[in-house]
Amino acid sequence: MTTVRRARERGVEILTLDSPGNRNALSAALVGDLAAALADAGRDPHARAVLLTHTGNTFSAGADLRDPPDPEALVGLLRALVELPKPVIGRVTGHVRAGGVGLLAACDIAVASHTADFAFTEVRIGVAPAVISLPVLPRADPRALARYYLTGERLHATEAVRVGLLTAAGDDVDTVLEPILDGLRRASPQGLAETKRLLTARVLETFDRDAADLTALSGRLFATPQAREGMTAFLERRDPEWVM
Repeated sequence: MTTVRRARERGVEILTLDSPGNRNALSAALVGDLAAALADAGRDPHARAVLLTHTGNTFSAGADLRDPPDPEALVGLLRALVELPKPVIGRVTGHVRAGGVGLLAACDIAVASHTADFAFTEVRIGVAPAVISLPVLPRADPRALARYYLTGERLHATEAVRVGLLTAAGDDVDTVLEPILDGLRRASPQGLAETKRLLTARVLETFDRDAADLTALSGRLFATPQAREGMTAFLERRDPEWVM
């Protein structure tokens, strides 16, 4: 069964993360399914833009600790979002954690309801937000990231807009999206593709420069005793041994 559902509405390809059993965590299957769906949308001349959304109350819980994706596959997915020659819009109405925030950061526009919340939880299981930093660091406020990367605290939607993780938020996410999608439908495909190229140039420079090092860092950290303890504690729903 696919973990990504596809639909089309007036030229907007809607990709819905649909893996409720693990709260849309980034499993090897979900990363592969989403990469394939993006590739199809990129080739489709009738798709003007891509809307990335979710079922349930969680956009994505981050990496699936029981079935983690290959770090290089995750890098490839994030790059595919950035490089797609069509705008990608993230739509969120629930919780977003760790790698899920990376997915949103790789989108060109990200919109959420005021009920959404976000957190970089990697430090709490003994690793670091390594691979997802490729789209996050060029787009978000560095002083704010220092706080939220290092503490794992939750951000609510208004704060996520302030620090650059979101474009906009509102009580009704679809009301916020309406003028955005209307504007994209009125734009020419060529104009959108070339404008997106201008906007993503600095992000892609980060991928070119840092992807190999951050992928290696992720692999090293997940193999450490502290990461094993952190992941075990998470799966057992207890505090890891270092909590004071």
